[in-house]
Amino acid sequence: MTAPAVGGATSEVGALRTVLLHRPGAELRRLTPRNNDQLLFDGVPWVRRAQEEHDAFAAALTARGVEVLHLDRLLAEVLAVPAARAELVAAAVDDPRLGATLKRTAAAHLADLSPEDLARALVAGLAHDELPGARGLSFELMRRGDFVVPPLPNLLFTRDSSVWVGDQVAVASLTMPARHRESTITAAVYAHHPRFTGAEQLYDASLEHLEGGDVLLLAPGVVAVGVGERTTPGGAERLARRVFARGLARTVLVVPIAQQRATMHLDTIATMVDVDAMVMYPAVADSLVAWTVTADVPPDDDDTTDLVVRGPAPFLEAAAAAMGIERLRVIDTGLDPVTAEREQWDDGNNTLALAPRLAVAYERNTVTNAALEAAGIEVVPIAGSELGSGRGGPRCMSCPVRRDPM
Repeated sequence: MTAPAVGGATSEVGALRTVLLHRPGAELRRLTPRNNDQLLFDGVPWVRRAQEEHDAFAAALTARGVEVLHLDRLLAEVLAVPAARAELVAAAVDDPRLGATLKRTAAAHLADLSPEDLARALVAGLAHDELPGARGLSFELMRRGDFVVPPLPNLLFTRDSSVWVGDQVAVASLTMPARHRESTITAAVYAHHPRFTGAEQLYDASLEHLEGGDVLLLAPGVVAVGVGERTTPGGAERLARRVFARGLARTVLVVPIAQQRATMHLDTIATMVDVDAMVMYPAVADSLVAWTVTADVPPDDDDTTDLVVRGPAPFLEAAAAAMGIERLRVIDTGLDPVTAEREQWDDGNNTLALAPRLAVAYERNTVTNAALEAAGIEVVPIAGSELGSGRGGPRCMSCPVRRDPM
């Protein structure tokens, strides 16, 4: 008999019980002015301070009764499993840059490492001068600072590589090349770690691009999916079919967002802070629209269900109708256009709800946080001057594994 799933979430605001984080480490030390753009960071962070900020974030969650799981620790534990080890070594060297000779050399080196050392190498990467006995044309033509296995500094943002919908986990299909390998790590943890025995997988990295930052669980049975720079219409459609077929949702709202860095995910412009309230970037509040997707006939197949698409309609109206409420309250990021733009860029919209009317937010967004407090939302402020250099806030840095049902 299959063991019951160990996680689940039906909303963004049910009391948070278990969360998956990744403490930044040596992978951030790999960032330089030469490669930070390619690795999707807007600057070169002060790593020690970023770690201190992240430790304070984890401590704030623990103090509120949230169980914190650390991805790097889970990874080291699953690398003691031969099947997981083989999968992740193969994924690490599956790179056409390497050529056959360097690929074999790198794979042999990684395979000989202890689980802990292999976990560090998979996350922090493997540089040209860190591979003993390396040879081959590709290796000889590499510069000393090049990576045989690139680092994964964005692993910090655990929300993107997986999201729980009901009692099933969707492993994301990440769009940007610098992030592709993150999904292999997340998938291996869910597949091989005993903590997740019995967890059923809803989505996987082989499918159309879909990222967790674009998925908002507005209410039980209602899922919003942003479509923009990172998630494609095909990914939203595939997720809709699957949640309908598995009885995880009755309505999916597909929300187009601008395809640009500042609004890379839906959760960069709006996040839930109460059962009927969200903090939202005011510049988009009036223009944001949604297509309402349903299945009139009870679906019986993951990928061939006929969908009914209606719209577009104003997002706030469509969301309220799908949620069965009169209106969705909006708390603005900032009180004037300049402040709003600054605080949206600094992840003022990217809050993590710990329970209804209780949310973690970056302390620097003082105007937005004051608006939240005035609206009856208790704010747990955390520092993020260095963590934010990768453009992500408390929600981006956390994957809720288990929330209480609403």
